[in-house]
Amino acid sequence: MIQITQLYLIRMKRISLLLFIIISSLCKGQEIKILDYPDSLIKKRRNIVIISESIGTISSLTLLNEIWYKNQSTGKFHFFNDGKEWMQVDKVGHAMASYYVGIAGIEALKWSGAKKNKATFWGGSLGLIYLTGVEILDGYSDKWGFSGYDMLANTSGAALAIGQSLIWDEQRVKLKFSTHQTKFAAYRPNLLGSNFTERILKDYNGQTYWLSLNIKDFLKKESHFPSWLNVAIGYGAEEMVTGNIDADWCMTNLTCMDFKRYRQFLPEFRCRFIQN
Repeated sequence: MIQITQLYLIRMKRISLLLFIIISSLCKGQEIKILDYPDSLIKKRRNIVIISESIGTISSLTLLNEIWYKNQSTGKFHFFNDGKEWMQVDKVGHAMASYYVGIAGIEALKWSGAKKNKATFWGGSLGLIYLTGVEILDGYSDKWGFSGYDMLANTSGAALAIGQSLIWDEQRVKLKFSTHQTKFAAYRPNLLGSNFTERILKDYNGQTYWLSLNIKDFLKKESHFPSWLNVAIGYGAEEMVTGNIDADWCMTNLTCMDFKRYRQFLPEFRCRFIQN
């Protein structure tokens, strides 16, 4: 039963991350307005947004608790220091999740006709609120705990979405995601993934998170700077077969000593798709 539950959770996480990847890919071009924004509040739409988001948040957290945390040993609420694990690649993933769920929340409230500040603060906090619920569940788990570093990352992602919406009413600096398959997952397939799909989600060695922007978005409209040039800085890390170098697995497996984990900062210049 526990094995089935773990597989089910993995599938849920796959769907969630793939959704973030798809959204970030759509944001490679210009801002895409797929919703009509009314000039004044439409209460029916606002109620739809509030009810659907509330039901989605509560039901998904309840389901997560039922299928995952109830099968783990639990105890008193406690904190967990995981700031040094995976060279913080996982923390950037937290920020990205909070960022894109926040953007979805902002767009949903704009669709309802809510005023800009209300749509931005309440909608942009949606990802932070949801991930805080997950952290609270972690806080009662003996295996994990409430992570202050996760919360810092979650807050950073929400702040990026909210700040840009307030300043520019658009997202000029975006978080994006790319992945590639690595050889390191083969050493610990249970932890880093045993097949192609699992490795996309679980092998932090193959994940790169990009802070991306288009220079012309920051210039005057009459500027002749090429609008197709997009620049980005990527962050990742490799040669990680455990969360940290002091993990028990490294104490019993000499293979761990062959890997020297390191960070990567990658510049990128690319042509941006121009939408007429």
